[in-house]
Amino acid sequence: MNAMKNRVQLIGNVGNDPEIKTLESGKKLAHLTIATNDVYRNDKGDKVEQTEWHRVTAWGKTAEIIEKFVVKGKEVAIDGKLTHRSYDDKNGEKRYITEVVVNEILLLSK
Repeated sequence: MNAMKNRVQLIGNVGNDPEIKTLESGKKLAHLTIATNDVYRNDKGDKVEQTEWHRVTAWGKTAEIIEKFVVKGKEVAIDGKLTHRSYDDKNGEKRYITEVVVNEILLLSK
């Protein structure tokens, strides 16, 4: 059961070209967004499409794969964990971020 704790699996389309940073240590960091779509019928029987956007971060070898092969619109499957962090913006206001930190990525579209 331990392997199932804090595990996120998503299949969706990349919403923007990944932002890649190379840290002083040489390690790569990738930031991107993934859109997932859900279709259901509401109380009136009308078809409703709902899109959710997910902030995604990847490190090291996974970030290098993203840098080489992932572009806006590409369909991907990711496996990772949900994290929360906060920071103070330039106006001194506290901002909160929820993101998925990728363990594995699978490239689905050509």
